[in-house]
Amino acid sequence: MTRRVDAISRWAVIACGGWLLGTAAGPAWAFTATLNPASPLTVYLQVGVGSFTNNYIQGGQPQNNSTVNTETVAVASTALGNGTAQAMSTNSTAAQSFWDGFNYCSVPGQLYIGGFYRTTGASTAVAQVTATVPVVMTDAAGDTMPFSRIRWTSSGNADTGTEAFPSASFASGGVQNVGSMRGNTWNESCWSFSYLNNTVPPAGTYLGVVLYTLSAP
Repeated sequence: MTRRVDAISRWAVIACGGWLLGTAAGPAWAFTATLNPASPLTVYLQVGVGSFTNNYIQGGQPQNNSTVNTETVAVASTALGNGTAQAMSTNSTAAQSFWDGFNYCSVPGQLYIGGFYRTTGASTAVAQVTATVPVVMTDAAGDTMPFSRIRWTSSGNADTGTEAFPSASFASGGVQNVGSMRGNTWNESCWSFSYLNNTVPPAGTYLGVVLYTLSAP
């Protein structure tokens, strides 16, 4: 029998402000650390702000956190639809890694995503991180915009190499894989979101929420 464990984090994509197109959010390598197996089996996912009793390497334990962070952009009317991607900003204050306290992400331009999958033995099974994405974002007038107009690049302070949660774009609806982690590893990246700005939608504040889930076998 396979036991399935899910950790869920909510992240809102939101835009606010005037003429908006809104949309809607140590180590010197792309960071993956090896963990010692321990009981109980534990999964932890953090997208934006999270909570830990202390850094993991100092014996810290993950805590629940109900914060829903946002990514926003207000596109000036003079730039609307000109094809130049518009950088988004987060209201997340999560800059430091709970692995060791390293100042890993630069806010408000980057959104932290990370976590771990710790098993009770020497398992090499892989946990998947997915995003459940609505088909569209919607404004108060009922106008819509595809989620596929938002993309992100993945990095982190002092990073080189392959990211645990790589660069990609949102799909317009459905569940998409955004990363994975092997058993007994800690993994993290910093995402920089942008709005593609290649169409001219009706003015409005377009809202949508993405749900991130870490699923372990």
